Order: sequence, then structure tokens, then C-alpha cells
Amino acid sequence: MRIPFAGYTLGLLLALLAGPAAAAQPNIVLLLADDWGFSDVGAFGGEMATPNLDALAGQGMRFSNFHVAASCAPTRSMLLTGVDNHRNGVGNMPETIPQSHQGQPGYLGVLDTNVVTVASLLRDSGYHTYISGKWHLGHEPHNLPPARGFERSVIQADSGSDNWEMKPYLSLKPEVSWYENGERLHSLPEDFYSSTFFVSKAIEQIESNRDSGQPFFSYIAFQANHIPLQAPQQFIDKYKGRYDQGWNALRQQRRDKAIELGLIPPGTPMTEMATTLDWAALSPAEQAYQARRMEVYAAMAEAMDHEVGRLIAYLKETEKYENTVFLFLSDNGAEGSDPYATLSGRLWLDHNYDRSIERLGGKGAYSIIGPSWASAAVAPLNTYKFWAGEGGIRVPLIVAGVPGALANRISPAFTHVTDIAPTLLALAGVQQPDGRYQGRAVEPMIGRNLLPVLRGQADAVYPVDQPVGYELSGNAAIFKGDYKLLRNLPPIGDGQWHLYDIRRDPGEVTDLQQQLPELFQQLIADYADYARANGVLPMPDGYDPIKQVFINAMINVYLPKLKLWGIPAVLLVLAAIYLLRRRRRQR
Repeated sequence: MRIPFAGYTLGLLLALLAGPAAAAQPNIVLLLADDWGFSDVGAFGGEMATPNLDALAGQGMRFSNFHVAASCAPTRSMLLTGVDNHRNGVGNMPETIPQSHQGQPGYLGVLDTNVVTVASLLRDSGYHTYISGKWHLGHEPHNLPPARGFERSVIQADSGSDNWEMKPYLSLKPEVSWYENGERLHSLPEDFYSSTFFVSKAIEQIESNRDSGQPFFSYIAFQANHIPLQAPQQFIDKYKGRYDQGWNALRQQRRDKAIELGLIPPGTPMTEMATTLDWAALSPAEQAYQARRMEVYAAMAEAMDHEVGRLIAYLKETEKYENTVFLFLSDNGAEGSDPYATLSGRLWLDHNYDRSIERLGGKGAYSIIGPSWASAAVAPLNTYKFWAGEGGIRVPLIVAGVPGALANRISPAFTHVTDIAPTLLALAGVQQPDGRYQGRAVEPMIGRNLLPVLRGQADAVYPVDQPVGYELSGNAAIFKGDYKLLRNLPPIGDGQWHLYDIRRDPGEVTDLQQQLPELFQQLIADYADYARANGVLPMPDGYDPIKQVFINAMINVYLPKLKLWGIPAVLLVLAAIYLLRRRRRQR
């Protein structure tokens, strides 16, 4: 599709009015990893080989206090719109939203029509806009990339999928949904591997307008390291034996390296998570199996980094690299849940995948890292994906290539995923919408421009007295200055509020509510204001995000496909399972 002439002219005019620095609009590459923990990247303390991301970190700035949502779709919605997920339609992702919340204001599970994406605004201003990778923001025509500002697109639209072939990774849907430029894609290349495919498509998209003279915005959303963990064998082989000491040793090594790099304060303590098993208590066979899982995880990350290097090499060959800004982040912390923990997940996976140690990582094989390795992937932080502890929502952010920015620096300033869209617009010299877009009302962006910090003109992004709220699936937080009020629901948390100084105690070890009672009460009031202003709904009793995934799959996908005679049978089975579990609890 062609760029509207009026939009292109307006973009050029704004750029010229903004001055010489904005007139040369940079290319922008937004790299989104899936389920990477805080210390997974080498430049953040990890042992996995990520030389290309490390090189970007050395050229730019690492943000060590950057926060997202604790699951995929809410983060992606805020990343592209700069609007709180409860106001942009994704108060929860479709897979984990309780049935009583579905369709309520702010809980569509997909992008609402009341927001405009950064891709639309950049495209209106003369940018070519591309996406390749995981989308997870809706299948409706008005929510597919062509209607959300992307000129060319190849996407996997669901929460995840197999990395070797076109098939779902769990019993959430009978098939995986792929789209190219808004049309269903029914086959993938025979040599398909997700990270390779996404970068190849990104290069193809950029190459299609190589000589247009216009800048581009390329959003590459990898499936690495979402389950199932899969990687080319040559990468897996490199890590053989690397994790034989277990997760506690790795967690300590990463914590120490993060301190050495200056990402966290010296002496940072680590919470001992109840979900982390005793490595020494495992049998040798169990240790070998668990170590192989982490070897595959590391290989998947390195394979992704390798593809990032291929993209960088292409941009250098075509002389576009020097005028390109790169941003890298993860959508949430490492994945600690186990689909095998539920009966339906176990039955489906046993039927569709192999779990033998010899095949882990390959085609037809299924692997996870589980909660124990996840605690190492997020080291030295607390909790992981789905939960509001720092391990679930604090992730690496690297920004490189910004004109006039400082090199090889670390910013400890609190930052948020809603800051990305305003920053990209500022880079391009594009104004944010003032509440209206193309004649309709839209939600204003709430994030802040990071360029002053990147260029050494400011040390902080948010004033110390400005609260920033967060909620997902009942797990909640409010940030203010260096402090964080935190509540995690069972089974990971106790459902109570706790207060932490996350600048000095990022592992959330020391609860300060007794020492700072006035601040504790003020933050509780601040969170109440946030929840009320953003329409946050209370969670139903007994809610568990992992169990909800399979409940929603059954109710929304499979029951409608059954004949009427089959529905009572399924309900009878579900009732029997419920009564059995209730009887066990009563014992």
C-alpha cells in the first residue's frame, strides 16, 4: 500500500519545523524477545552467548529498572500505543481472562478502537512500517497489522506456536493462526525455524523499499524463548554440561555478575522462592534432564541473537546501519509455569509431542524450563511471568544508535513500557495525538520520552512524587520514586500488600511497611486511585491464571465445536473433576 500523500507531506513539514536533528529521521528497529528474564542477556549478567545484543548495549544505554506487564498481550498493547493496558482493551490477555471479565470495559483481550499505534503515526509521517513475528493483539480485521499502521506484515497471531512447524503449542486452539498482509497464511517454508523466518521476512520487507529515500520502522517480535523451547542442534551442543551445577549456582553467578556490571547495587540480596526445588535432592537422571532443558533455553536465545546479527549485517551492507536506532526488550520475565501441571495440558502434550531427553529442542519435541530455572533466568529478582514481583515485570531494555546519546551507559531510572511509543515518536520528530486521530477520540499516551536520559540531559524519567500503577490478573503494584507497593495472589503470593525499596533491594527481600507506615498507606491510596481511574476489576475467588488458560480454551474454542449431545458429557466430566478436587481439599 502507498503512503498517503497528505500524511507524508505533514511528516516532512513537522520534521523540518522540529529542526536539523529531527529532519534526518532515523530508521527504527524494535526487537521484542518473548519470556526473557532480567539477566538472560550477557550485558545484563547472563552466561548465554548474546554477542550482537551485547554489542548494541556497548554502543548505547542499558536500562536496569525497566518494567513491562507480566504477560504477552498486555505488554504488546502498551508497547505499540503508550496507553495503559486497561484503557487500550487488553486488561488481561484472552487466554487468562476470567469468564466474568470478558467483554467488560477495558477487558476485550484485544486492542480497542480507542487507541492509535505508533506504527500508524510513523506511517502517516513518511515511514515505511513493517512487522514480522508474534502479534497477539487480535484476529479481527480492524486489529490485524494492516489496520494498525503496518504497511507489510507477516505474523503469528496467537499467544505462541511451534518453532519448527505450523502447529499450536498447547490445546488452546485447534490450529495456529498466521497472516501475511492481513490474509491467512496456510503454509510455511520446509526449512522453517521461527527466529530465522522472522528476520528473513524483516530483511525482505526492508529490501522492498530499499531505495525509496524514506526511513523505515521494523518491529520484529520473536517467539524465543516462549514455550515450547526449541533450537537448532548446533546451538544446543554448545551448552552441553554448562548447567550441570543447577539453578541455585546459576542464580548466584548471575547475581554476582549483575553487581559487577553495575546493574544492581553491591550486596543485593535474593529471595528464596518456594517454587525452586532442591537441586541436590534430584537423582542424577533428573539433574541431567533438567540441565538439558536449560541447555535448550540458552540455545534458543543464542539462535535469536544470531539472527539479530544477520539483520545487523544486512543493514551494514546496505549502508543503513549508521542511521538506525535499535531497541531491545522482553515482553515479560521468564516463564515458570508448567502446562503439564494440568490434566488437559498433560493429555494433549503427551499425544502431540515427545519429551525424551534425546530429542529436546528438536522438531516434534516439547520442553520448558519450569519455575526453578526461571528463578535463575530472572536473577536476582523475585517471581517470574504472570506475577507482579520484579522477576515478572522487570526486564532488560537496550537502546542504541540514538543521535547524540551516550555510549555504554547504564540508567537506573524507573522506566515503563508505555515510554517506548513516545520515545519513538520523539526520535522521528512526530507529535503525539492530542486526544484525537483522524477525526475520532483516542486515549492519550501516558508514557514519557526517554531521549533526555539517553542524551545525558536528565537522570530521571518520572518525578519522585508521581505514582505509576500496574495490575494484571489481580497481581498489582504501584511505583513511586524508589519504592514499590506489591501484591501477589496465591499460590505465589499471600494476597497482602508489601513495600520495597526496589532501587536498593530489587530482589524484594525486606518489607518496609513497618518502618515506613505513612508511605505504605499513601501508596495503598495511590493504588486505589489508579484502579478506579483505569477500571481495574477484582478477580473472582480462586482464580489461577494457568488453570484459566485451559478453562478458556474449553469454553471458547472446543465446546462450541461439539454437537449438542456432547456438551452434557463434557460438563459432567468437568463437574466430576471439580467435586473430586473439592473433596481432596476438604481432607
